[in-house]
Amino acid sequence: MQVTLKILRYNPEKDARPHWESYRLEAEPMDRVLDLLHKVKWEGDGTLAFRRSCGHGICGSCAMMINGRNRLACKTLVKDLGTEVIEVQPIRGLPVEKDLVVDMEPFFKAYRAVKPWLINDEPPPERERLQSPEERERFDEGTKCILCASCTTSCPVFWVNGTYIGPSAVVQAHRFIFDSRDKGAHERFPVLGSTGGVWRCRTAYNCTEACPREIPVTQLIQEVKRAIMFGEF
Repeated sequence: MQVTLKILRYNPEKDARPHWESYRLEAEPMDRVLDLLHKVKWEGDGTLAFRRSCGHGICGSCAMMINGRNRLACKTLVKDLGTEVIEVQPIRGLPVEKDLVVDMEPFFKAYRAVKPWLINDEPPPERERLQSPEERERFDEGTKCILCASCTTSCPVFWVNGTYIGPSAVVQAHRFIFDSRDKGAHERFPVLGSTGGVWRCRTAYNCTEACPREIPVTQLIQEVKRAIMFGEF
């Protein structure tokens, strides 16, 4: 089949603003959007810039807007889009460096702010810190995050508010707040409870719909809100 791949291109060295460029390609229904991008870069225009790594939905590098929705290019099949015109543009809310490559530093700054590591200053046991299956299950959803930024850059609050830490950072905080081995919840609450924290969430559900790992992001944000308010963790 023939498809038209429209890519929002931007080269800061020569472009005043982003512009659309179209490529007519042969494609199979089971081709991924990532395959089409490879075809353009390898066979048509080597100047095209985009991120990719594992190609299997694990690393999150190839997050981009495809036909108006945040998706991973490596998991999005041509047949599932249901159209011969495929529009690809960078994820929103982060500075564009070139074409589909965005500056991820603001995203990772928010990630670091919630202290996404185990905090426990108690004397370590002789062996590992034990945990029941039920205790492990309590924070399981948050461990699925691959830091692709799809949820954060789908959030309308993040687009317009320069201080909101975003859904992904809250999910990372949730993963440790509800870990029975962690003792650092109150170290994270000042950031989460600040004006740029969880209270900026307006429950639009964009984040949940955008997550390629099907994490119930909105639900986890609400659980963090309750933990701050009522100590439910």
